Amino acid sequence: MSSITMRGITKRYADGTEAVSNVDMDIADGEFVILVGPSGCGKSTLLRMIVGLEDISEGEMKIGDEVVNDRAPKDRDLAMVFQNYALYPHLSVRENMAFPLRLAKVPDAEVTSRVEEAAKVLELTENLDRKPANLSGGQRQRVAMGRAIVRDPKAFLFDEPLSNLDANLRVQMRTEIARIQKKYGTTTVYVTHDQTEAMTLADRVAVLRKGVVQQVDSPRNLYNSPANLFVAGFIGSPSMNLVPGRLSGSRLELPFGTMDLPDEVAQRLAGGSGGAQAGERQVIVGIRPEHFEDASLVGDTSHGMTFTNRVDSIEWLGSELYAYLPYTGAEAIAQQLGQLAGDLDMEQSSGDESQLVTRLDAASRVEEGKQAELWLDARRIHLFDPETGEALARPPVV
Repeated sequence: MSSITMRGITKRYADGTEAVSNVDMDIADGEFVILVGPSGCGKSTLLRMIVGLEDISEGEMKIGDEVVNDRAPKDRDLAMVFQNYALYPHLSVRENMAFPLRLAKVPDAEVTSRVEEAAKVLELTENLDRKPANLSGGQRQRVAMGRAIVRDPKAFLFDEPLSNLDANLRVQMRTEIARIQKKYGTTTVYVTHDQTEAMTLADRVAVLRKGVVQQVDSPRNLYNSPANLFVAGFIGSPSMNLVPGRLSGSRLELPFGTMDLPDEVAQRLAGGSGGAQAGERQVIVGIRPEHFEDASLVGDTSHGMTFTNRVDSIEWLGSELYAYLPYTGAEAIAQQLGQLAGDLDMEQSSGDESQLVTRLDAASRVEEGKQAELWLDARRIHLFDPETGEALARPPVV
């Protein structure tokens, strides 16, 4: 096992395009770090530079204490698991897993021991003599993982390993990967576009946008304290509501009502990088869907804002429901949201109305097409600078 250190890592192609730009990151020995972001953000390119499949244009890459910029992939002692399994169809599971050890001329007795130990961990013992064509997708992915495990490498590298599996198998394999990584304690770098994988598996997550790392943090801190609009919009499902706001001192005007900022938010705003600014200023307000509630189900409404709005549509899921509320005024931040939607590979709604997505308790009796009284937890709002996209009054990380 080894740490991975990146300093100023850049990938620049012949036409001048930078796929990865000036990445500084420290991955500790035994840590599980996930690189996440929309398609084309540079996460797979960065992974391939770690393993040596892409040349590094600028910067320094270290595995443990050794600089590996000019080392071939085979000399870096890293094991990579690909999206398409990359198994040899004519070999049995046993021989697929043993293949890297055979290449390294490991004695037969040790090969057998390592393969059987890995097969036991991966629950593949009964399949050792079968061919890949006779296995399910999840079993094939476990074989690919087994081939990496038997090598006892300095680090595991995963490139979207679950994207070819159906939804149920993805959930099962997430659990398997987490269990195996904890058992072996091997440094792991994992690439995915699926934020659910990132949030459930990683010790830390690095969010990339157009080759630039936006934030590296624990899943909890990414969710509760996003550094900017991009991270806020990317992390969370459904996505964070982003609405225009006008701030006058500690008074915040929203398209659906006006409220006073709670003391803790006002104090963070005054002491944060945004500073306390005199007069009025435009802000972008971020609100998670779960920070709304049916006002009739809230006992103490003193630390929030109650407002009335028409309910456009409802999705009832048994344990909760989503209510969609139309509002006007989003044109004030249309340019920022349009650019963000493009970077996130999302569609930006057109027309005069936008929608709030609210996640309410299943006991709520709000009805489609009718006015509903809702409550917003004012302590949980996020404020962003509309020019830079940087977070203002950022909640403390934990």
